[in-house]
Amino acid sequence: MFPGQGSQAVGMGADLYAAEPRVREALDAAGEVLGYDAARRCAEGPREVLDRTEVAQPLLLAVSVGIWRALADRGLCPDAVLGHSLGEYTALVASGALPYDDALRVVRARGEAMARAAAAEPGGMAAVLGLDDAAVERLCAGVDGVWPANYNCPGQVVVSGRREALAAFAARAAEAGARKVVPLAVSGAFHSPLMEPALPALREALEGAAWRPPQTRFFSVCSLREETGGFVELLLRQLVSPVRFGPAVSLLQAAGYDAFLEVGPGAVLSGLVRRSAPQARVARVGDLETLAAFAAGDDRTEGA
Repeated sequence: MFPGQGSQAVGMGADLYAAEPRVREALDAAGEVLGYDAARRCAEGPREVLDRTEVAQPLLLAVSVGIWRALADRGLCPDAVLGHSLGEYTALVASGALPYDDALRVVRARGEAMARAAAAEPGGMAAVLGLDDAAVERLCAGVDGVWPANYNCPGQVVVSGRREALAAFAARAAEAGARKVVPLAVSGAFHSPLMEPALPALREALEGAAWRPPQTRFFSVCSLREETGGFVELLLRQLVSPVRFGPAVSLLQAAGYDAFLEVGPGAVLSGLVRRSAPQARVARVGDLETLAAFAAGDDRTEGA
């Protein structure tokens, strides 16, 4: 499983770039497509630049793909792949459905289009803790300009919306018993109708990619099923629809999947899986230490 935006940080992938040829290869290729030194940007930031969605998305894709390739070289062969938001593009690369160079171009276009949409219609996102999905949905229905955006795990739903509407929503959520409503450090109301202006540019980029049938099962957190084609329409829908990561993990566990590996910077998804599928085995590989641990077969990849 592959992370989405929110996992980027200054220094992302720097240790792996220096020591792991596959990560170096992925970041160098990204630099050629993006037109700047991707490895240096990851290593040095600054943070305010890395936080920009048009910068964060292709860099996170590059680091995650590099780690994925390093793991594949070491024998990783998953039964299925999935990702959270941007992570779906990484998962499609890992599945063999989307060439890496095409993914870089698509994700760059996606990030730029999302940034333009966010500038035209200012908005944000907030994590609602302590309410079930249905309660959050009812609250969103009662506040114009707020929508569920990420169903992360039981008791945690992220909402997107216009800034003034989010403030009204937070007040109502507190009255309804939410333990906390936490504003997220993002530049727009992602996975909501406010991203619709980004769809034409994303469509053009997606239609220019050389799509192939996946060689590894790809499970969509948007449709909540295995997908074998139709990725252009699926990813357009994903841009303006909720990410259903927690429900996807629960469905996979019910189908017999009992081990999940988070591949990429950060450890957010590992924590979400533990809440959605508490009986599953969960591990992560996101830096040089955890990559070495995975290769050695020890337990340092366990834990968030």
